[in-house]
Amino acid sequence: MISVIIPTRNPHPGRLAQALAGLAAQTVPSSDWEVVLVDNGSDVPLTKTALACLPVATRVVREPSTGLTPARLAGINAARGDVLVFVDDDNVLDRGYLTAVEHAFAVRPTLGAAGGPVAPIWETTPPEWTREYHGLLALRDLGPELRIARGGGKAPWPDFAPVGAGLAVRRYHALAYAEAVARDPRRSRLDRSGGNLASGGDNDLVFTTLHAGGDVGYLPDLGLRHLIPVSRLQPTYLARLNRGIMRTWVQVLALHGQCPWPAISRVSVPLRAARAYLRARAWRGPAERVRWAGVLGQFEGQADSAHAFAERPLHM
Repeated sequence: MISVIIPTRNPHPGRLAQALAGLAAQTVPSSDWEVVLVDNGSDVPLTKTALACLPVATRVVREPSTGLTPARLAGINAARGDVLVFVDDDNVLDRGYLTAVEHAFAVRPTLGAAGGPVAPIWETTPPEWTREYHGLLALRDLGPELRIARGGGKAPWPDFAPVGAGLAVRRYHALAYAEAVARDPRRSRLDRSGGNLASGGDNDLVFTTLHAGGDVGYLPDLGLRHLIPVSRLQPTYLARLNRGIMRTWVQVLALHGQCPWPAISRVSVPLRAARAYLRARAWRGPAERVRWAGVLGQFEGQADSAHAFAERPLHM
């Protein structure tokens, strides 16, 4: 059985409706899946009525502690399926997505986590300068070839590891991740909460799966579309996003003992940032500013690694 988990807080009605319509069109038999919508403290509480279009068993779980990590943990604890699929409230799964998930995890007993290509549905045509940063919006297409990385205690991070949009993970690996977060509060700070654009929770979950022996895969049949509003193409947003992604990426690498950058003193960050600003010529335009923000996030992550994130590296 598959559990689709949708963490959401104050969702955009139109985008949520499209995400649910994509689920309603799934080809997998209705007896083989369920939907758990996690209402992460919405101003107007969501009800089961919002899920009326779905032809499967549905539940609404309320998680008052705001943040993507608490919402995902609530979904993991409530799910009944053998495989969990995390769907954002702006993701539209291809019709055969869940059927492909069901098949992939059935025929590959060592598969722990998987994802696939993510295509955009733009609210407006993106400016050309943003092309360099489409990956920040979880957009990617690695082609038609299946890719599998074997899990193991020292397995390196694969460059085709799944993103959070549409992430499918075997239940016992998800539960192991939930237990790890409960033991180590550092990990609860790796993902988004309010206006904070930290984005490391997906990678932490996948790393945890990989180092516990679960294979990690890119499956070209797991296609979905990401609904992207114009607000996410603004230079300020992309700069904050790049900064948050890079900072938490360094933290995740340090946690799992694979960080290639040395730890640095926190007091050195402003000077390093100023030098990087000049090297990047960040005053020239939005692309340069977003690029510099990513470097700043890396420095901040390295400074974090000199403190809590390097004191107790994880050994899975």
